[in-house]
Parts: sequence; structure tokens; C-alpha cells
Amino acid sequence: MENILIEKQDNIAVITINRPTKLNALNKATIQELHDGFKTLNDDKSVKAIIITGSGEKAFVAGADISEFANFSVEEGGKLAAQGQELLFDFVQNLSTPVIAAVNGFALGGGLELAMSCHFRVASTNAKMGLPEVTLGVIPGYGGTQRLAQLVGKGRAMELIMTASMIDAETAKNYGLVNHVVLQEELLDFTKGIASKIANNSSVAIAKAIQAINANFEDGINGFAVEIENFGACFGTEDFKEGTTAFLEKRKANFPGK
Repeated sequence: MENILIEKQDNIAVITINRPTKLNALNKATIQELHDGFKTLNDDKSVKAIIITGSGEKAFVAGADISEFANFSVEEGGKLAAQGQELLFDFVQNLSTPVIAAVNGFALGGGLELAMSCHFRVASTNAKMGLPEVTLGVIPGYGGTQRLAQLVGKGRAMELIMTASMIDAETAKNYGLVNHVVLQEELLDFTKGIASKIANNSSVAIAKAIQAINANFEDGINGFAVEIENFGACFGTEDFKEGTTAFLEKRKANFPGK
């Protein structure tokens, strides 16, 4: 892969978008590589959590590669958004392995949309976030209008998108857009600490929880019904047997992930 790096250690994988000269901007090739990387790691049962970050100290992802679509037609623009959402952004949101965005610097446009598609976010103190698409005469097309409103509320999403404003990490935390803000030099270790806690728990149960939480935001889906179904399904897993047995035996569970 030319645009991303993947490292694995202790059940945790780190994907680094590695286009520093382009501030890690998303182009078609990078989106495809990210899809392939996430799919490979999701299929690897030894991987219990995935962290995604950007190379360097300036940017997580500074946006999409505008040069690729500046001359697109209406049909091509719609196809670009549809394919991107299916290939990466919706794919990450619905991944059964937890994905944490470690936002190290600028997360703008498609970069913020990628971070929002992750299951939650940790930001460095120098992070700046925004959806500046209207300054180009277009709107966010990789799920930004939907996920930002879900995370920060309709009014704030309207203002941020219409003004094309950037917010700093502390404001993003106050808005509920990120969970934690830490110094940049501590970002990866801090995020790995959270990932380690996740890795100690049942990967099967976590996958069911992700599915149930996401269901609440899908049109025509009853999230409570999905929760009930997934709760019941857990009773048929080896992880449930191990977890309950370990609790009753007053020992630490060793989940098989089945």
C-alpha cells in the first residue's frame, strides 16, 4: 500500500494515513487502501481494536483531494459520494471491530467525515475540525451532514456547515464531537490505553453493541428491537459462557471471541 501504514501490537492495530506532503488528503487510491486495510484487520480475529490517525504533526486528514473532482458532472459527483460512503465511511461505521480516530491536527472536510464515521474520537490539543465544503460551492458528501448533526445536534451542525467554521479541540469536546483531548505527544499512547481496555472485553458482545447503537440512527429500524435480538443472541456465544463463568468463579475472563 502506498498511502497508508498498518502496525499491529497486542491485539491493537494502528492505521496511519501517510500522505504528509498532501496533509494526508483523501484521494480515490487512499480511500480504496483504507477500505482494504479495515477489511483485512476486521477479518483478523486477533485484532480487537483499530486506531486510525494521520502521519506528521499537522493533520489527521486535511480534506479530500479537490483536484480529482473539480471538473465532475452532476452524475459523477453523485457517484463519487455514493461510492465513497459505501466503500469507506459507512463501512467503518458498521465495522464489527471498534475503530477509534486519533485526531492529530487538522480534520477538515472528508477528514472530519472519516473521524465521525469512527466509533469515537480522541483529539490532540492542536486539532482543528470543520466542514468547509460550502466555500467550494458544494456540501459534505461523505456523510458529514448526517453524522455531525447526530453528534453535536442540529443547530450546531447547521452553523458549522453554513459558516464553514473550524473549531478547536476543546470546543469539539464541549460539543460532544470528541471524547478526550490530550497533548499531541500523548495522543497515541492515550488512545492505545482505551483500546487496551476494549481488547480485554468480549469482541462478540462489542460487535453486537455497535450494531445495536448504530440501529438507533437508521431510518425504519427499531433500535430497541435490535438490542433485544442482539442481547438474546449473546446467550448462545462462547464469550457469554466464559464471561459469566469467570464472574461466578471470581476470576478474570479469557474470552475466545466466539
